[in-house]
Amino acid sequence: MTTYTPPARDMAFLLNEVLEAPGADIPGYEEMSPDFTAAVLEEAGKLARDVLAPLNRTGDREGCRLEDGAVHTPTGFRAAFEQMRQGGWTGLDCDPEYGGQGMPYLLGTAVGEMWVSSNMAFNMYQGLTHAAYSTIRAHGSEQQKATYLPKMVSCEWTGTMNLTEPHCGTDLGLLRTKAEPQGDGTYRITGTKIFISAGDNDLAENVIHLVLARIAGAPAGTKGISLFIVPKYLIDEDGSVGAANGVSVGALEEKMGIHGSATCVMNFDGAVGTLLGEENKGLKAMFTMMNEARIGVGLQGYALAEAAYQAARAYAQERLQGRAVTGPVNPDGPADPLIVHPDVRRALMDQKSFVEGARALTFWGAQLIDRASRTGDQEAHGLISLLTPVIKGFQTDKGFESCVQAQQIFGGHGYIEEHPMSQYVRDARITMIYEGANGVQALDLVGRKLAADGGKPMMGFFERVKGFIKAHEDDPALKESLLDPLKSASKDLQAAVMFFMENGMKNPNAALAGSTDFLHLFGHVALGYMWARMGAAASAALASGTTDAAFYETKLATARYYAARQLPATRMHLARILSGADPVMALAPEDF
Repeated sequence: MTTYTPPARDMAFLLNEVLEAPGADIPGYEEMSPDFTAAVLEEAGKLARDVLAPLNRTGDREGCRLEDGAVHTPTGFRAAFEQMRQGGWTGLDCDPEYGGQGMPYLLGTAVGEMWVSSNMAFNMYQGLTHAAYSTIRAHGSEQQKATYLPKMVSCEWTGTMNLTEPHCGTDLGLLRTKAEPQGDGTYRITGTKIFISAGDNDLAENVIHLVLARIAGAPAGTKGISLFIVPKYLIDEDGSVGAANGVSVGALEEKMGIHGSATCVMNFDGAVGTLLGEENKGLKAMFTMMNEARIGVGLQGYALAEAAYQAARAYAQERLQGRAVTGPVNPDGPADPLIVHPDVRRALMDQKSFVEGARALTFWGAQLIDRASRTGDQEAHGLISLLTPVIKGFQTDKGFESCVQAQQIFGGHGYIEEHPMSQYVRDARITMIYEGANGVQALDLVGRKLAADGGKPMMGFFERVKGFIKAHEDDPALKESLLDPLKSASKDLQAAVMFFMENGMKNPNAALAGSTDFLHLFGHVALGYMWARMGAAASAALASGTTDAAFYETKLATARYYAARQLPATRMHLARILSGADPVMALAPEDF
């Protein structure tokens, strides 16, 4: 049986040497000393490795149960959740005014990766609560914040988001759930929502639902949607949990994966709710939660791939099969370990280079969020808005692919439940679908984010890449192996942007037909940029005479692998984009 090992060394490298968090001019980062962050990561890692990881298979095999209208989570989940709560982990990066510890979002992201890698389904209960907390904090009244946030920071109460309905998913303009004003500031919410992650549980004493609904007489489409806070149990005047609200679980979905997370059909039957934010501005408010959740899902993509990679790496080093073509490396044994074979090495390097590159991109994104939220930096805000669909879409597409590659290394053993590989693949599959399917992420990137603010964020990204290349082009350890491939890939991305600018307005299909290729092209350039930054940090460490040369040499070798074997994919994606809409739209619907 494989075990999960938190990648604390790699995280420390990113925090301290690549992102240079301890010296960053962001309020709160003065606490991010290497010793402090190392201590936090060590303690979080123990909880992930020793408590959450052993429950991962339990959650997959048992799943959740719906009995007498209540959801029961798998064996061990309640005790683990209480341990996480008592340790203050659920409020690590939350506002101290509401009981949080006020740590940067970047540190919360690093810790969150460990939770996901060790037990993704378990983490969803507190992860969605964090997103709901952020939404109420951003849009709620002072009374709403005082009522809900302290209990949500501590996860005494958990939170959800309720968007999807049986007849509409992405197209929320078709939403039918109704909100009837009662004249006392409350509304009666009636309707059915589906696919509600963590919709109910036995981990907390209350569940706070954020529900999109339409007030009678509101405009049609998305312009007439409002957002409401609808608790499972009503809140008494003293802040305690009161009578049951008109909220019930209609069913639990039987899913391909994340069995330990309760995915519910939620029925609202005249449930009492209060308006969150302004009337008919609910979708804008909900996007606070959705954008945070999309970054979190992008993290899930590579965090699951990390766990799968660790299992595949261990198996490849232990499993004896065949002989190395250049001669036996284990002459006293019946065969050589799998890792001697070049194609197995290729698969492992694909996984390693993706996971470490995606971790760097996600951590950088978290730092941009900190800069935007803590300093008001609009450039950082625009850049993370641009990168959000890339982080969500590219990293979950590639994360699932990496999990499949890891499963493949196990051969037939990867297909049976004795090993965890099936679960990693099944759990990873949902990340490409929820919080906006990846095709929608690609459309959002090309249709909205690319031209946002006159294209300044996109141009800003290019300038960052160009500036980095120029600053390091005299380093022979980087130029030919990392910087030149990055420059070439960046030119492919620029060419794709120019194609969309020249053709998007007169022929929208030409742009949208290439949207997924653009998402992946951008993703490769973004990871190439992060690998160049990591390569520069590793090169500097080696030049300084580090005592940990093996780590930095491995980092440089992995950076060069990504540049040589992954970045050339940008040419393929550009060629597809430049082919326009004709090959995609050639068939009539009835010809499919």
